[in-house]
Amino acid sequence: MSYLKGKRCALAAAVCLSGSAAQAQLAQNLSVDLRSLSLGNAVTADPPGVNAIHFNPAGLTKINGLQLDVQLLMADFSIESEFSAPKGFNVFGYSDDPVVCDDAENDGERLCSNFRIGRSSVKGVGLYLPILDKFVKLPPGPIAAPTAGIAYKPPGSRFTFATAAYAPMIAGLYRSPDDPGTFMGKEVALERITYLSPSVAYKLTDDLSVGLSVGMSYQAITLNTDFRGPNELIGVFRLLDEDVCAPFKGNANIVTDLLLFGICNAEESLGPFKKLAALDVSMQQTLSPTYNLGVLWEPNDSFAWGAVYQSGSNMRLKGKYKITYEKGARELINNGLQSSITGQILGAILGLPTYMPAKEEGLMSMNLTYPAHFQTGIKYKVIPPLQINFDIGWTDYGAWDAFKFEFDRQLAVLQIARLLVPGTTPTTLNFPLGFSSPWSWGVGIEYSHTNRLKFRLGYEPRKSAIPLNKRNALAPINDAQMFGTGIGYKFDRDTDLDLTLMHLRSRDDIPANSSSLLNNTGVNNLVYNPFAGLDVKTRAVVNIMGLVYRTRW
Repeated sequence: MSYLKGKRCALAAAVCLSGSAAQAQLAQNLSVDLRSLSLGNAVTADPPGVNAIHFNPAGLTKINGLQLDVQLLMADFSIESEFSAPKGFNVFGYSDDPVVCDDAENDGERLCSNFRIGRSSVKGVGLYLPILDKFVKLPPGPIAAPTAGIAYKPPGSRFTFATAAYAPMIAGLYRSPDDPGTFMGKEVALERITYLSPSVAYKLTDDLSVGLSVGMSYQAITLNTDFRGPNELIGVFRLLDEDVCAPFKGNANIVTDLLLFGICNAEESLGPFKKLAALDVSMQQTLSPTYNLGVLWEPNDSFAWGAVYQSGSNMRLKGKYKITYEKGARELINNGLQSSITGQILGAILGLPTYMPAKEEGLMSMNLTYPAHFQTGIKYKVIPPLQINFDIGWTDYGAWDAFKFEFDRQLAVLQIARLLVPGTTPTTLNFPLGFSSPWSWGVGIEYSHTNRLKFRLGYEPRKSAIPLNKRNALAPINDAQMFGTGIGYKFDRDTDLDLTLMHLRSRDDIPANSSSLLNNTGVNNLVYNPFAGLDVKTRAVVNIMGLVYRTRW
């Protein structure tokens, strides 16, 4: 049964990695351009300077001469979760879950007499540094990051050339070691950094432009997490250890070994609320190319229409994994089942290992699709000083129908998993996700108070791509709302400053037994449910402030 736990570890890794990828939706377009945030990212028809490379490369034709854009982005965020026990909460008759139980641990009672609200929060921001092959924890509090881009339009030419460095999506966090949220990610990072984006735009006519940019990006996923298994089968082992084996501890004989398969010889056993293992995974790809193709039509000064297609990218992420097993699992196999003839026979019938090491490590890989995105929108000047932008967009998160993890060698855990998870082989694990491809919209308002001073407001409601029955606490990204505001000031003919404030919030309420990736109970909750039977509430808040400096020569 320890390999049943190993199988849970592999499945739980898939769940947490899927949650990491799901963070992409929450982080999408939050770290690309500050002016766009202030307009609810509704800028397809009103592209933002050099960063039109990302939002609509056709907008680069609006640049004259040589232009440099530099922005400093400062971000602060919090992710919080609350866990509570509903009436009748128990896992195989046990309710002393330390996440929600205030009783003393190991007090000999299986039922909790004093429930409390368990809380989890993110301690700080973290980043994975490929050069060091290391997850770096940044000090708690706001972080700052610069980006830059440059564009050039030769005098009298219809062509504009540009490149920029930016992050289409980036998110990383870490929690305190004693935080209950460590069972859904102790250290997590998802990074996609475009380090080079050669672009060209061409003005076909006075009112019609097209553009193309090619992004060369680095992609990485890293995860360090603890695991536990609030499962009915794990509860059986606690029952056997505490109620059946207790009289025979230290007094086992050949009869008890034969009848109880030697499990009473283990110094420690499993429990539904015990930590079972820890997993450390990191995967990356140094070059992941994509392209953005855009069109911009401006028949007059009052109206414009734009559209952009951002291609997807099929990646082959490669990296390494390490699983560290807790004492209970090793004792059950090494000093339990293997100490009895009947235990050895049972293990052979079930295909269990004859020895459980303290850790397993090796190489792994997976195919991951960076989702394609389409967006189109208009800008319209209702009156000369007042402009309204409106965009609709679609992101192909449906490409994440399933994740397939491949390991460098045959694993017995996967030989068992293939009996329970369709598509699994001794060296691969197929994990179904069933994400959808939602449409979303955004609106922005810009008011030109004078020729130098502009005020901006933006709103973007973000539709979740995660099915309701697969929500989790790693990335609380159910439907979110983004609010932006900003000021633009023109110092002189060649210099602009943009100041932006952005606030994003997302809340979710996940009742017990409503998510198969979080809190389902029963024998069949083998796909990772670390908070089985608990009600879970999540809250995510992201605040961004930043300054953009644009200058031309």
